Amino acid sequence: MGPSSTVRREVELGEAPLDVVALAGARRPDIANGAAVQFVGIVRGSEAGVDIAGLEYTAFERMARHQFDLLIDAAAARWPVAAVRIHHRLGCVMAGEASLWIEVTAPHRGEAFAACQWIIDEMKRVVPIWKRALPRPAADAGPKP
Repeated sequence: MGPSSTVRREVELGEAPLDVVALAGARRPDIANGAAVQFVGIVRGSEAGVDIAGLEYTAFERMARHQFDLLIDAAAARWPVAAVRIHHRLGCVMAGEASLWIEVTAPHRGEAFAACQWIIDEMKRVVPIWKRALPRPAADAGPKP
């Protein structure tokens, strides 16, 4: 079963690095909406207080896409969003790299910000994307002279 709302949507899951400049530049012009909120999630160099090299993301992709569609429909029922674009990395994403890019377009900034934050919060709760910390290699694995 497909999406039920008329919100323009784009959901991409993949291993390619996220080109956030190109993604931002690809937004369709829309004179009916005065706000486009974009969020970039960047992998930190630590997870639960432990230094890491990055994160490895895996997903149940078919269900993840379905859950994203449900979240977009639910956001559209709460706020007058016109478009939602979500790009999430899979595979190994090193510290400092973008793992998530999301854009929400709406008539006003308050609606766009609220919908964007809500989608991200709910995504972390219901979308089947998992992460595993990649340990940081030892700085000096060899014997000391």
